[in-house]
Amino acid sequence: MKRKYGDRRGWRRILTKRYGMTSVNREDFKGDITLVEMKEVGKPLWKSYGGRRVCLVDNGYQWLQHFPYHGAYTLKTMFNGEGEIVQWYIDVCRGTGQEDGVPWMDDLYLDMVVLPTGEREILDADELDDAMEAGVIDKNVYDEAWIVLKRIEDEVIRGQFSLLKQAVEDRLMLSAFLKDNNC
Repeated sequence: MKRKYGDRRGWRRILTKRYGMTSVNREDFKGDITLVEMKEVGKPLWKSYGGRRVCLVDNGYQWLQHFPYHGAYTLKTMFNGEGEIVQWYIDVCRGTGQEDGVPWMDDLYLDMVVLPTGEREILDADELDDAMEAGVIDKNVYDEAWIVLKRIEDEVIRGQFSLLKQAVEDRLMLSAFLKDNNC
């Protein structure tokens, strides 16, 4: 499993960035929230979903990430330079925490993309299978990853995964923090 950090450290594609983090304790979410604004990138990043190409990284793009304290998943919301949501990306993870004030998650391979159109795509199931076959994870961890993903997918389908809607407000809060603190 890879440990991934909310400040996108070590990602060479990002040449200059602004970063902010806050911790919240709301009824609907308890955890850390990070915002990375990519001021300058070396090269845009594009992905294709169902024949549609989507730009995920470019100058002025922002990635907001929710790290719930319970640690079973994180949610990245990707915004373009105009502040429009490009996609939501749900990472199933083995755990979350903080190191030197920066949230991290231990990626458990299995992911789901949700597009603003409502389309969903499950990603990296083959990586989860490979990890189990290689003995990196056991059957219980494998099964738990699928249980978490299916629960979240059901909430998304029913419109009950509240962080999808909350992301816009949280982005505005952290964007204001970056400006106020000249980050």
